[in-house]
Amino acid sequence: MLLKMYAAGLRRSDLCRLKVSNIDSQRMMLRIERSKNGVDQLSSKLLETLREYYRWMRPKTYLSPGTVNNWRADKPITTKVIWEAVKSAAERAGIEKHVTPHTLRHSYATHLFEAGADIRTIQMLLGDADLTHTTVYLHLSQKHLEAAPNPLDHIQVPSTAKLQRSRRLHKPE
Repeated sequence: MLLKMYAAGLRRSDLCRLKVSNIDSQRMMLRIERSKNGVDQLSSKLLETLREYYRWMRPKTYLSPGTVNNWRADKPITTKVIWEAVKSAAERAGIEKHVTPHTLRHSYATHLFEAGADIRTIQMLLGDADLTHTTVYLHLSQKHLEAAPNPLDHIQVPSTAKLQRSRRLHKPE
């Protein structure tokens, strides 16, 4: 579940409603129903993982099926299941910071940006209607900020030794 959320920048509700039929392996697309943009890219690594998961779980309608009376049922999981999975994964990984399912969406956007994707592309992949919503997700690492070039470094600045002084400080004779 968490891999699906991170790999496509999904919201909890998108993950809950994700169906087996939403996977288009030919076009490498993931169709997100009732989402703002409706489609998302499908990475080859995620597709490989989904195929393995499908062979293991054999889900019928929903990719992550829920339960009824502790038995797997052909209904969507609840967002509470996702919260519990994130909490459990963070604990097992020894992460002490507050982590939420939405952290995966933030990470997806930030990692895309740090890899060179432009903000407009990230906006489309996230399905955000407004660009200001997208910029909220871009938490840049200190390493990325330090690597940003200063524009002055690309400008030829003449040496001050070669400049004529317009006014000289000297004692009048």
